[in-house]
Amino acid sequence: MESTRILLEAHEIPTHWYNVAADLPSPPAPPMGPDGAPVKPEQLAAIFPPAIIEQEMSAQRWIEIPQEVREIFRLWRPSPLVRAVRLEAALGTPAKIFFKYEGVSPAGSHKPNSAVPQAYFNKQAGIKRLTTETGAGQWGSSLALAGQLFGMEVRVYMVKVSYEQKPYRRLMMQTWGAEVFSSPSNLTQTGRKALAEIPDTPGSLGLAISEAVEEAAGRADTNYALGSVLNHVVVHQSIIGLEAKKQFDKIGLYPDVIVAPCGGGSSFGGIALPFLGDKAAGDKRAEKLRAVAVEPSSCPSLTKGLYTYDFGDSSGFTPMMKMYTLGHDFVPPGIHAGGLRYHGCSQLLSQLYHEGLIEAVAVPQLATFDAGVQFARCEGIIPAPESCHAIRVAIDEALRCKQTGEAKTILFNLTGHGHFDMSSYERYFSGELEDFDYPAEEVQKLLAKLPKVG
Repeated sequence: MESTRILLEAHEIPTHWYNVAADLPSPPAPPMGPDGAPVKPEQLAAIFPPAIIEQEMSAQRWIEIPQEVREIFRLWRPSPLVRAVRLEAALGTPAKIFFKYEGVSPAGSHKPNSAVPQAYFNKQAGIKRLTTETGAGQWGSSLALAGQLFGMEVRVYMVKVSYEQKPYRRLMMQTWGAEVFSSPSNLTQTGRKALAEIPDTPGSLGLAISEAVEEAAGRADTNYALGSVLNHVVVHQSIIGLEAKKQFDKIGLYPDVIVAPCGGGSSFGGIALPFLGDKAAGDKRAEKLRAVAVEPSSCPSLTKGLYTYDFGDSSGFTPMMKMYTLGHDFVPPGIHAGGLRYHGCSQLLSQLYHEGLIEAVAVPQLATFDAGVQFARCEGIIPAPESCHAIRVAIDEALRCKQTGEAKTILFNLTGHGHFDMSSYERYFSGELEDFDYPAEEVQKLLAKLPKVG
């Protein structure tokens, strides 16, 4: 019987992270401060430890993973690469469909891949507390876990709509010792201002980031940890793609198409960038490789946003980054893929998209749940709503192969399970979920408020 699970041993956990900044056609645009000048490393020291700042600014291709971090990774890594043979059969496609399953982590998603090293580097710098934001709760629960492993306090500002939709994610964080507050909250100036302006606001990741950064900047014992977007997070997540490369080597295959959900960019960057590194190095196997970032049509930063400088948060506490953005004032609809409700995208991925090296597609909410249910009924795993976006496009690619007769190898990132997202599925089955395409005219209004740089 042919194995459908390609596994690695613990000693095969990568020893270094991959940094795509070393292989970009042109250097990344620097983050900018409120004065319009590039941000200096010391300006970030109020909320980040030295090692994280160094990684954020680094152009080194390989960054060593500390042994202590690799030891913790052994709790769930290496994660399996799985061939979805039952889904292939149901679709009647000649394509080979593989997924990298990140739902095996204790938090049930890919997010601990960055939460653990961030907690480690902060602990090494003598930091006692961490603040962060979370949308769907996957990042917040991951940082809560990492904080517990390193004996650190964690405070999480959870986007209000997700705080209400996903109570069990909140309970996971509390189980691991974190404090969790609905954002916007009355604990910060940012939160109080937002509540005064729109008392029934659903909140946004940008607002929650502002609250977490405001608190971290105001306390010497506290730093901020971000779950996506920034360069160092994308670097940490590269462990996904690095493992997948080893796993494909074991079976003598190489992907033709790589698909992943994309909000801030950690999931897509984590699985796709190591393969794009092969392409940059002239690897013949990667010559025609396509990498497709999938975002919700209700939050289409890559496909409808503007490539320019913008703040990473709603209040302008963060440096300005050159990225595809819908405007930092963007408050997205309350779709159930909470991890994808972000106004911008990683500056590394934004540059790759701008230069035509990756693709992006926006998909509606109902079609993603259709795909997630089809996948669950074939492969048994109930996927997180974010992962359903990648599954939708992977299925579409496989159906195109059915039409053309091409036996392509498709890889997608199954970023987490949906065990704590069943209320989303309940609304889907009862017909309560709706599609929402964010109107172009509303995007233009928000883009008109972008900060001016240069």
